[in-house]
Amino acid sequence: MEGSNLTMVTEFILLGVTDRPELQAPLFLLFLIIYLTSLLGNLGMIILTQVDPRLQTPMYFFLRHLALTDLGYSTAVGPKMLENFLVDQNKISFYGCALQLAFFLLFTACELLILAAMSYDRCVAICRPLLYTVIMSQKVCWVLMAISYLYCAFLSLLGTVKVFTLSFCRYNVISHFYCDNLPLLSLACSDTHESELLILFLSSLNLTSSLFVILVSYLLILNTILRMKSAEGRRKAFSTCGSHLTMVTVFYGTLIFMYLQPKSSHSFDTDKVASIFYTLVIPMLNPLIYSLRNKDVKCALQRTQRKLCNIFVSNSPIIF
Repeated sequence: MEGSNLTMVTEFILLGVTDRPELQAPLFLLFLIIYLTSLLGNLGMIILTQVDPRLQTPMYFFLRHLALTDLGYSTAVGPKMLENFLVDQNKISFYGCALQLAFFLLFTACELLILAAMSYDRCVAICRPLLYTVIMSQKVCWVLMAISYLYCAFLSLLGTVKVFTLSFCRYNVISHFYCDNLPLLSLACSDTHESELLILFLSSLNLTSSLFVILVSYLLILNTILRMKSAEGRRKAFSTCGSHLTMVTVFYGTLIFMYLQPKSSHSFDTDKVASIFYTLVIPMLNPLIYSLRNKDVKCALQRTQRKLCNIFVSNSPIIF
């Protein structure tokens, strides 16, 4: 019976951000600008940290993968969200919805682990500077990223399968602008208790474990900084961690508010605002934070601009 019920829903309808007609055009323009800024910023960060020889360090290796995950989950959500402003009914197929959820879970979980890896990298750089190149070798960095991607792919597959093996046999309107697990669970007509417990457990585990690594790393960093005799050394150490600490505060604060609040206090309208922030705004902010607050990135941008200008000038025809 459950198998036949499952086939009764072949597509879902995404309600989008708002149903107010007067807000459709300005919100579409706003989110289009945010998404394009995020797209260009993260693509630029990926390319810049790949081609600039002075950015071939573990710190920028992790930053490149952070930009990749930002690009991944904002693209999993952004285009479909923008489509909602242009059509009367934004439909998504059953399997398309599952695919969107799978990619969203994959890249969001990866972001948590990459932020934790970046904090560990900063901890080693400040607390063990003489052993930094040995501890954070290229092999170690790739192993950390490979484990992160494989682990997150497993979590994504597990979470998506647990949601989409439920029976959806009646209402198919998702009160959201993308396929998220909580709105989907509210539509299921079979028992969702086990799925809800699994999602809560995995969300709590990933948030708390990665946050634990970050907190321990920064406690060790703080202890090392306080023992420094040079004020200039303390300033440099703080500035090294500033951008990462800003990203951690914004990202983890939003996710904790979103997923670890009691079910009774959940409001889909409140969740939409939080979701907009961490699916579109944070991916836009991350490359801006690192480009505006990081001297190495700013210098790399200037070097790249000069190279492009020289190429353009050398290839321009000479007019007499």
